[in-house]
Amino acid sequence: MPNATPPPITTETTGKVPVHVAVIMDGNGRWAKQRNLPRAKGHEKGAESVRVAIKTCKKLGIKYLTVYAFSVENWNRPRAEIEALMSLLKKFLRSEEREFHENRIRLRAIGRLDDLPQSVRSALNHVMKATEHYRDATLVLALSYGGRTEIANAAKDIARKVKAGSLDVETIDEATLSAHMYAPDIPDPDLMIRTSGEMRISNFLLWQLSYAELYITDTLWPDFREEHLTQAVAEYARRDRRFGLLK
Repeated sequence: MPNATPPPITTETTGKVPVHVAVIMDGNGRWAKQRNLPRAKGHEKGAESVRVAIKTCKKLGIKYLTVYAFSVENWNRPRAEIEALMSLLKKFLRSEEREFHENRIRLRAIGRLDDLPQSVRSALNHVMKATEHYRDATLVLALSYGGRTEIANAAKDIARKVKAGSLDVETIDEATLSAHMYAPDIPDPDLMIRTSGEMRISNFLLWQLSYAELYITDTLWPDFREEHLTQAVAEYARRDRRFGLLK
C-alpha cells in the first residue's frame, strides 16, 4: 500500500479517532536480515516501536492498543529465538512500568499465559496488578495467543455451563460468545494495522475483528513510528463504517 503523506488529523476528524487499535507487528526478522543483524536485534528495535505506538495512541486519544506480541505458533521457532523474545518481554515489562504509572496506562494480557516462563509471568502479573486501576489508556499484550484457541476455549466454557445447568443452550447468542472471550470488557478493535505488507490476519482476534477497518503498510515494524500510526488513523478517519447497513 502506498505510504503517501495524509492530511493531518484536525478537530474535524478527531471524532473518528478509533477507540481501539490492534496491531500485527510484522517484519522484525526481515528488518534484521536486511542489515545482516541477528533476528534478536530486529525484535529489540521492534520493542522501541511498541513504546512509540503507546505514546502516539495516548497523544491521539486512542484508549486501547492491542499488540500481537507472541502467537501460539511462535513456540515452534528456534529455542534461542524464543528465549531471546521472552528475555526481551521481561526487560520491556520492567523498563516500562514507570511510564505506565506516569501516563496512567493499564496493562492487560490475553492468551495462554500459563505457557509463559514463570519469570515472565511474574513480571507480567506484577505490572498488571500495579496498573489495574488506571483507565486513561490500556495496553493489551497478546501472548501465546491464537484466535482459534480463544474461540475454542470460549466454546468449552459455555459447554461446561450448559452441562452444569447454569446456562440454557437456547439463550446462547453472539453476546454469550463475546462474554467468554479472554477480555470481554474491552471493546472490539475499530482499526487493525499490519506492518510489512502481508495481506493476512494470522489467527489474530478472529472474533473481535469482524467489523474492524484493516490497514496494511509495507513499513517493517521496527521502522514504524508516530507518523506511520498517525497516517493509519487519518486513513481510518476518512472511511465510512457501515456495519452492513445502507447510508
